[in-house]
Amino acid sequence: MRRLGLLINPIAGMGGRVGLKGTDGLDVLEKAKKLGAKPQSWQRTEEALDKLKPLKQNIKIITCADKMGERAVVRCGFSPEIIGVGGASVTTASDTRKAARIMRDRGVDLLLFSGGDGTARDVYQALEGTQVVLGIPAGVKVHSAVFASNPAAAGELAALFLQGKARKIKEAEVMDIDEDDYREGILSARLYGYLKIPFRRSYVQSLKAGSSGDERYYQEAIAHEVVESMSDEYAYIIGPGTTTRAVMERLGLEGSLLGVDLVHRGKLVGKDLSEKELLKGIKGRKAKLIITPIGGQGYLLGRGNQQISPEVIKQVGKENIIVISTQQKINSFSGRPLLVDTGDAASDRLLSDYFRVITGYRESAIYKVTHKPV
Repeated sequence: MRRLGLLINPIAGMGGRVGLKGTDGLDVLEKAKKLGAKPQSWQRTEEALDKLKPLKQNIKIITCADKMGERAVVRCGFSPEIIGVGGASVTTASDTRKAARIMRDRGVDLLLFSGGDGTARDVYQALEGTQVVLGIPAGVKVHSAVFASNPAAAGELAALFLQGKARKIKEAEVMDIDEDDYREGILSARLYGYLKIPFRRSYVQSLKAGSSGDERYYQEAIAHEVVESMSDEYAYIIGPGTTTRAVMERLGLEGSLLGVDLVHRGKLVGKDLSEKELLKGIKGRKAKLIITPIGGQGYLLGRGNQQISPEVIKQVGKENIIVISTQQKINSFSGRPLLVDTGDAASDRLLSDYFRVITGYRESAIYKVTHKPV
């Protein structure tokens, strides 16, 4: 009987669709709730647990009380062992750290945790690399390399590890950023340390990598191509990133480097918008979406741009998604496909296709996009 620890950060990811770029701090959580944010980490945890159901008779799940684990585990048909953490109406980072230490001391073979970079940092501070862990991506940022590529991949890799079929262990980076700076458009990431994870290249995400300074010329060439082809018929949703920022600069507009903006007829309609604001902004208009993959990871959707939700994608239409990337960034993926993890299975399947990627002025490439481990 293998022992699996599971803990959930129940507020992870709530700030994403409402444009808050995280939920660190009780004041931010309250603001997110007032803006209509809904929990999503339970659903994403259940997607992972679904992949473990065939092992139900061979694993014992040790988890936290109530919304920090028990609810999701029981809903998935398991009979867990419950530890005395997580029963309070409001849970904190100290609950995560305490739970991680208890599960380690109870000898779990693997600790699955559901959250974002802040949760990974808490797990690291509790364990400091003494336990094999794996993250279920449920946060807003998710820059760290300790996470699976999506919830289903987390469940599949956990199952392989618990069966002894995935034996390789890797030390993976735990990164986090200052959320207050992030909300001001400043990205300052810090390496906190390393955690041991089961490793199969196709199941885990890479560490986020920033753009290099020598890409500037190519970003400007891409911006020239994009702006030249813009039409007054469409409103344009501009996703975060330095490559998309070049498009805003070409238009002579001051956008939000790390937020999502809306442009129509060469004018800034809205800056750093939430999902609700985006839907309102494109209502009754034809719209296009301009996005760029995250360096190092390859995610187009589902990491740091949750405002571009499945409903927004539906309103825009798959045929109106414009992908832009420098050739250097594309080459850095070494042939691996670009990724989507929108939180909606139907949207992920719809987007799993080949897309034209604008890589320069009058230059493009056809590139595969998928939601599955490859």
